[in-house]
Amino acid sequence: MVPSPPSYHKLLVPHHPIPAAHRDDPMSSTSASHASPLATFHTSIAPLGQSGPAPDASNSPTPSSCHSGSGVGLVLFGAGLVSKALLQSLLQEVSCCLLYVVEDQPEELERAFGTEVPAGIKVLQQQDAAIALSDPRVSGAIICSPPDEAPEMVRDALRAGKGVFCQGLPSLDRQTAETCFDEADRCGRPLVCGFYKRFDPALQFLYKKVRDSRALGRIHRISTISGLYPAACLSQLKASGGIFYNAAVHDIDIISLLLGESVPDIIFSLGHAFCADMGCLGDMDTVTISMKFPSGALVTLDISQHCTRSCDQRLEVHGSQGTLRVDNQNPLGITEHGTSVSICPQTQAERYRDAYRELFRHFLRTLKGQEPPVVTKEQFLWTIQVAAAAEQSWRSRSAVDLHNSATDAAGPKAELV
Repeated sequence: MVPSPPSYHKLLVPHHPIPAAHRDDPMSSTSASHASPLATFHTSIAPLGQSGPAPDASNSPTPSSCHSGSGVGLVLFGAGLVSKALLQSLLQEVSCCLLYVVEDQPEELERAFGTEVPAGIKVLQQQDAAIALSDPRVSGAIICSPPDEAPEMVRDALRAGKGVFCQGLPSLDRQTAETCFDEADRCGRPLVCGFYKRFDPALQFLYKKVRDSRALGRIHRISTISGLYPAACLSQLKASGGIFYNAAVHDIDIISLLLGESVPDIIFSLGHAFCADMGCLGDMDTVTISMKFPSGALVTLDISQHCTRSCDQRLEVHGSQGTLRVDNQNPLGITEHGTSVSICPQTQAERYRDAYRELFRHFLRTLKGQEPPVVTKEQFLWTIQVAAAAEQSWRSRSAVDLHNSATDAAGPKAELV
């Protein structure tokens, strides 16, 4: 496992188990003066909204922890953007209980849960979020809202004494993100960033070989391919900040860990919008990012939203003493070459299901004070600095010199048109 960096948070207060007598304590889901369109949603257990054949038991999350004797109480913000892998981990984990979902739009609830919200979960509108944050049974908040909305939610939750898990980025702006981490320090509560690839078993094994065992000697080159399937919808990409902040940040984070270097000396990006609608947003659906680090290591990141049958997730590390490669994975171990139908199609959520589960369990441990957040403020700020420089390079059509440039590449992100 990727080792945790030195702790920078204060001692975390222990979580309080949820007494069984209070699990079904009624509480209004909206203010008395506002009728909620969300009241039309049923509250009985149902599988996640999926198309195609009915999933087996392993893919049908049931919030059994809500009916057990104890657990960590949670509230979810931004249900429409929650990863299916994260939601599955949340509902299946036996040591926690989702008590509230804060969401204004019924269609976003349906996108996450299907036509029925699981029993025991109370739906609140954003204006009533204080109900959840003031509930003593709630120990943590899961923020899946867009980066332009997340900072206020993060700070409100921290000030209410709740630990926070940000599925995406707490902010695209360096100073705003820094204030969120500083607020976590001040409140003595954890702020966990959703860099899920750190928790992928294959990448953790690779990290041990490259960094701990030095099995490859001096690292010369690293290349990654990240083909997303299914492609993120346009509204989700725009809300998350675009391809550099929705996808590239996760590969940038892994590269930094493997090399032990925070920021490259120089970075250059090329990209194109093969989808016309994507071009209208001022973003791309395919991008190549090239970087050179102070050690001399050369890095190439290839990111695309154009995988048609299955996600494509590969990584190669070349060193002075050999090469290690992480290939696409499937449960059958069958490799395809030129087949017309995918033998074992795999979505992004399926590929990183284990990673999301371990990341979520890490969050629960931080709530209990058992370990500090693995992603530090400094690591997060370095990552968004590199992502911002990559976007700057694409927009300017020129390389960005991070070693000598006096320009702060991690300033406010340019707003997508």
